[in-house]
Amino acid sequence: MESITRERIRRLLKQLEDAMSAVAFAEAGEFETARSLLRERRKILLALTGRNADTNAFRYAINICSRIKAGLEILYIEGYEESRLEHYRKQLEKEGIEHNLVKGKGCIREEILRYTDNDREIQFVVVESPESQGINCKEGELPIAESYRRLKCPLVVVSEPSGT
Repeated sequence: MESITRERIRRLLKQLEDAMSAVAFAEAGEFETARSLLRERRKILLALTGRNADTNAFRYAINICSRIKAGLEILYIEGYEESRLEHYRKQLEKEGIEHNLVKGKGCIREEILRYTDNDREIQFVVVESPESQGINCKEGELPIAESYRRLKCPLVVVSEPSGT
């Protein structure tokens, strides 16, 4: 609970800092800069588990980020292939998309819920095919449908193309 409070305080301080910076730019006549500082920050959360469909989910997330001018948070679970993450990171830099890699432990569904509960700037979550959503989940944890009902933002499921 303490980490949630610290995160909220950090986020509020960042918002206050941005607002004060915007005021300073507006006073100096730099109105467009002031407006850009006050614009809503948008982020997409891409949850990866290492299945084949993650390439399609990644491409989908990049396209959406480019269209709506959002940053990308990539949540991956322990054991995810580092070389693939590095490849994705390079593509994001090439596209000019602000991004952040976040390593999760355990059940990917629970990690998604925890992350979106703590970050209100997430517009929606992009996940791989439903088959990959049970990775590292224990039998006692909620099933997919129950887990995602608790999600506070839309969920987009990207499946593998048929025939693969």
